Amino acid sequence: MVKSTLVKKTHTEVKLTPGLLLDALVPLMQDLSRDLADAQRYRRLLHTMRTLFPADAAALLRLEGDTLVPLAIEGLSVDTLGRRFRVADHPRFVQLLANPEPTRFAADSDLPDPYDGLVQAVSGHLEVHDCLGCPLVINGRPWGLLTLDALDPARFDGIDMASLSAFLSLAAATVSVVERIDTLARTGEEESRHAEAYRQAHGQNRRTMIGNSKAHKRMMQEIGIVAGSDLTVLITGETGVGKELVANAIHAASPRANKPLISLNCAALPDTLVESELFGHVRGAFSGALADRRGKFELAHGGTLFLDEVGELSLGVQAKLLRVLQNGQLQRIGSDRDHSVDVRVIAATNRDLVEEVKAGRLRADFYHRLSVYPLRVPPLRERGRDVLMLAGSFLEENRSRLGLSSLRLASDAQTALLDYAWPGNVRELEHLIGRSALKALAAQAEHPRILTLTAAHLGLDDARNESATAGATRPEAAAADFRSAVISFERAVLQDALVRNNQNWASTARELQLDRANLNRLARRLGLK
Repeated sequence: MVKSTLVKKTHTEVKLTPGLLLDALVPLMQDLSRDLADAQRYRRLLHTMRTLFPADAAALLRLEGDTLVPLAIEGLSVDTLGRRFRVADHPRFVQLLANPEPTRFAADSDLPDPYDGLVQAVSGHLEVHDCLGCPLVINGRPWGLLTLDALDPARFDGIDMASLSAFLSLAAATVSVVERIDTLARTGEEESRHAEAYRQAHGQNRRTMIGNSKAHKRMMQEIGIVAGSDLTVLITGETGVGKELVANAIHAASPRANKPLISLNCAALPDTLVESELFGHVRGAFSGALADRRGKFELAHGGTLFLDEVGELSLGVQAKLLRVLQNGQLQRIGSDRDHSVDVRVIAATNRDLVEEVKAGRLRADFYHRLSVYPLRVPPLRERGRDVLMLAGSFLEENRSRLGLSSLRLASDAQTALLDYAWPGNVRELEHLIGRSALKALAAQAEHPRILTLTAAHLGLDDARNESATAGATRPEAAAADFRSAVISFERAVLQDALVRNNQNWASTARELQLDRANLNRLARRLGLK
C-alpha cells in the first residue's frame, strides 16, 4: 500500500551552521560530567536532536532481546512509553538495526510505520511520511535506536548527514555514560550480575512491570533491596495488580536466577491435592498414586517456590508447610523418609492475613514465617499516569494480534482511563483494551490500517453506572419488597466475593464458608451460573 496523504510544510527551516551545532552539543557534553537521572539525560538528548534536526517526534529505544523498549520520547503519545515493539513485527525496525548508517525511508514506502497514529503534532493526520532512524552501537554491540519522524514527507530533504553522524557519536557516548554509571552504582560483581539478570528478565518476559509513578518506583526499589537476600517475601495487594510479575522479578534479580522458579496457585486445588502438589507422594500412598512423584518443593530445589493465594491453604497444610519453612525438611505423602530442600519461598495474597489470623483461619506462626519481608503492590488507582503506559503495552499486543498498522487512543479515551478507579486493576485494564479493540474493529466496514479507540469504545461510563446501580441494591438502599432485597443482597455479596477471588469458585466457597455444592445451587438460583 502506498501512503498518499500529504502534509503541507509548516516547519521553520533551520540552517545548521558549525556555530549552531556547537551551541547545541556543548550542554550535552557538559551533561556527561553531571549527576542526572537517566530519564533526564535521555530527554535532553532528544530535545537537542529535535533542535538540530527539526521533526514532529523523536524516540530513543533500547534493544532488549528481540524487543525494542522506548526509554524516552518527544512528540509521541504518552502510551508509547509503555509499548514493547517486537522487532520481527516491524520491518522498518529490522532494516534500521541491520544498517550501521542512518536510514531514511521513502515517503511512499509500503512498510508500516510503528509510529502511525502516535505522533501528536497535527490533528487529523495520523500517518508518518518522513522517517529517519539510526542504530546506536555500544562496545561493538547494537544497543538500540534513535528515530526521527515527521508528517511532512519532505522534512528531512536537506538534512546534514555529517552533522547527524557527529550527533550520533555524542548520543552513543551519552548512552555509554548512563550504562557505566548504572554499573558503578552497584557495589560488587555479584550485585552487578543480579542486576543484569533482572534486566534481562525484565526485557525478555512477555509481560514486564511498566511505570514511572512514585508508587511504582518505590516498589521497584523494594524489589531491588530484597532480591539479593534469601528472605521469605509476602507480596500483598488487590486482585489484578500483578503480584506474580513481582515474584518473577524478585527471582530474576536473586542469586537463584539460574535455578527454577516453580509456581503453585493454592486456590486452584482442593485440599486433598494440595499436599501432594507441595510435598509429593510415593507409589500407593492413595488411590491413583501409581508412581513416586516429586512435589513443588523438590522441583524448586536450589531455586524459588511461588505460592499464590497462600491465604487459601487449610490449617492442616499450614502446619506441614511451617516445618519446611523452618528447617527445609519434608516428607512425601505415604513416606516416613525426610527430604531436605533448599528453597526460597515467595508468597502472595489479596487477603488481610492479620484479620485471617484473628478469625482463626490462619496460624499466627505460619503468618510470621511468611511475612519476613512484606511487600505491597500498589493498586492501579494510586499510580496516576502509569495507566496510559500500561495501556500502551496492551495496545501494542492487540495491534499485532489484530493485524493493524496502528492501534491508538483518542484524547477522550486517555482522559477516561485516567479518571476511572480501576477496581480490577491492571488485569481489568488489559481485558478492557482487548475487548474495546475487538468491538471497534467489528464496527468498521472494512479492515482499517489505523484504529482509534474512543471513550465510547471503552464504555467506562457504563461500568461506573453499573457499579452505582449495584450499590443501590444493597440492603440499606433496598426496596420494600423483602424477598427482592434479600436476593439482591445475596447476589451482591457473591459477586463481590468472586471478584476478590478472581472468579475462582473453590476459593469463593472457602471465603464464604459454604459447601461447594451449596454455592453452586445458590449461584444458579441467583442467575450467576
